[in-house]
Amino acid sequence: MIGRKRPAFDMPLLIATLLLVGLGVFFVFSASSFMAIEKYGRAFHFMVPQVLGAAAGLALLALLVSVKKPFFLRPGFAAGLLGLTIALLALCLAMPPVARTNRWIVLPGLRFQPSELAKISLVLFLASFIEGRRDRLNELRTLAVPGAVLIVTVVLVLLEPDFGTAVLLAALAAMVLFIGGVKLRYLAAAGAVAAVLFGVYLFRADYRVERLQGFISGQKDVLGSGYQVQQSRLALGSGGLVGAGPGQSYQKLNFLPFAHTDFIFAIVGEEFGLLGTFVVLGLYLLVLWRGLKISMAAPSPACRMVAAGITLAIVAQALMNMSIVLGLGPAKGAPLPLVSYGRSSLVCTLAAIGVLLHISQKKGDAGGTVRI
Repeated sequence: MIGRKRPAFDMPLLIATLLLVGLGVFFVFSASSFMAIEKYGRAFHFMVPQVLGAAAGLALLALLVSVKKPFFLRPGFAAGLLGLTIALLALCLAMPPVARTNRWIVLPGLRFQPSELAKISLVLFLASFIEGRRDRLNELRTLAVPGAVLIVTVVLVLLEPDFGTAVLLAALAAMVLFIGGVKLRYLAAAGAVAAVLFGVYLFRADYRVERLQGFISGQKDVLGSGYQVQQSRLALGSGGLVGAGPGQSYQKLNFLPFAHTDFIFAIVGEEFGLLGTFVVLGLYLLVLWRGLKISMAAPSPACRMVAAGITLAIVAQALMNMSIVLGLGPAKGAPLPLVSYGRSSLVCTLAAIGVLLHISQKKGDAGGTVRI
């Protein structure tokens, strides 16, 4: 009897991804159904778009895994995708504000957040750029190009405004450049300048200062700046070890703001307890392990940078979200990847994992390179 051929891509990573997507669909429905009935008269108002986003993202993932050549590493494609991302970020500023921000492209029947695409396109561009200029990478003229691209991208995201994503993009770019071989002294100098600029920007808006104050002294103002985190902690604490049970959250009954988006992890803790939060955390740690393993076994430096960048972007955002929910960081708009409600984040994250799975099935030639 002939044994069944094992898939060439990383199966544990795919399983972890599918489990997180499935949990996301369930918890989006659980966290949003009460509000959806109140506002729209339909319990599935948020769940249906989440399912459609998951279907579109998984179809894109399957496409990226199935292609024979990694077209996404071609310099022309990477530069074009980043150019499109920058154009969309600029277009956001001309769009009507949504919740007093300009983070979305809003068209009839469509709403897309380009900053989610920026996490992928920036990694792909930097990897392809470094791969083609390894012999002169640490020349200032060479570093000026990725530096200028990063500044433009980060500034456009800050103008939306989206401080958390801007910081994440800067950190992600620094990590890819470091893996690519940029000398630490250049990164340290750029990091010092960025820290000053981010610090100045942070204190220019009252609401960002209030969020920081809410984090530092939230217990003193539990009905004001510390309200959201306080309700999040109540949800997590009331869940105990095994939780109140599926769909039995009380905080989602208009007590915890953004329960189906930024604070969905609190609903996980309330309904499935400490064990449930450990399962979700364990799935992200599995993504981290498999992603870094794929990066270390990648057939070329460019693939290595892309795999590491995608992995750390997903896991870093997940840990950022969890730390906010636990009150270990100031509140900011950071969805839980693959779980929180949001089609832009879901589709882009699944596409990124598709790239990661594609790299996992590639074998380099004798010289350790892969033809693109």
